[in-house]
Amino acid sequence: MEHRDIIKGQGAQRNVVNRFDRYTFDPEEEDLDVIKTSFTEVFPKTIVNKVKSEDLPMEYSMNPYQGCEHGCSYCFARPTHEYWGYSAGVDFERKIMVKKNAPELLEQLFRKRGYQPAPILMSGNTDCYQPAERQFEITRKLLKVCLDYRHPVHILTKNALVLRDIDILKPMAEQNLVSVSLSIPTINEELRRTMEPRTSSAANKLKAISLLAENHIPVNVMVAPIIPGLNSDEPLSILKAISEAGAQNFGYTLVRLNDSVEPVFVKWIESAFPDRARKVLNLIRSMRGGKLGEKKYFDRQKGEGNIAEMIHNTFKIGRKKFFDGKEFPKLSTGGFTGAKDQQLRLFD
Repeated sequence: MEHRDIIKGQGAQRNVVNRFDRYTFDPEEEDLDVIKTSFTEVFPKTIVNKVKSEDLPMEYSMNPYQGCEHGCSYCFARPTHEYWGYSAGVDFERKIMVKKNAPELLEQLFRKRGYQPAPILMSGNTDCYQPAERQFEITRKLLKVCLDYRHPVHILTKNALVLRDIDILKPMAEQNLVSVSLSIPTINEELRRTMEPRTSSAANKLKAISLLAENHIPVNVMVAPIIPGLNSDEPLSILKAISEAGAQNFGYTLVRLNDSVEPVFVKWIESAFPDRARKVLNLIRSMRGGKLGEKKYFDRQKGEGNIAEMIHNTFKIGRKKFFDGKEFPKLSTGGFTGAKDQQLRLFD
């Protein structure tokens, strides 16, 4: 399936020009596969962001890392790396910024007079359980703060590393303070290794669903993105598998390649799937009015044309067949008082 010239273990095959910088470092082609991941500590003044997108359901998001090692060529967050002076290509995957002061900032927010609690999405931009989390444990510390203050949080990740923190997630779930969404765009393991090379395997993601469900932690799955000609034949198979594993709900998105995501994805698919790259790109254009991206609120979720309609109808069938009668709980803000409950302090 894979083209032999693709650089394994990463989505971006090169750096792309930073829109905001005249000078963008582009390593020599022969060096691209030996660049090591580097970590830089940054010191933000806030950690929780107000979500302003009209077509997204959450009010707040929180990202302990900037950049992401998972290596998905289609990641919508790639252009955000350009604001830091880096490229949305290789830099996004190899130059990771780490917010070690995030737990302190979160606690300051919770103690702020007048703060009105609402569920916070962890990984609204980059994955909070990417490989760097094994080393830095910022996500784990943030979850401890949320438990201490009884503040609800949604978690979105592609990594089964979330199971490491089940000792925190379980008491949170008992108070209706947490839900976990696993991103599973494919259960074809060969395709998974190419699409998202440094994420957990499809099998391990399904196991994570089962273990979370067994511990009564609500599990949602994002089947995202759907890329016509690559994984668009899988929705029913995925929905069957995740329902049987214990997922209570799902969502999905259609691929869209905005700004500097487009050249990264185009180079990737030409390298990984040279025999069908043109077909896939044309199918995406058929959903996006002749373009590869779409920024208009709501339109970006729906797409247009026969291919988009077929995908939407497939998910409607899957919901009725595999998720009929399943309900996903709404998280509670009722226990939040702006102060720690010492009796709930389970960790040092």
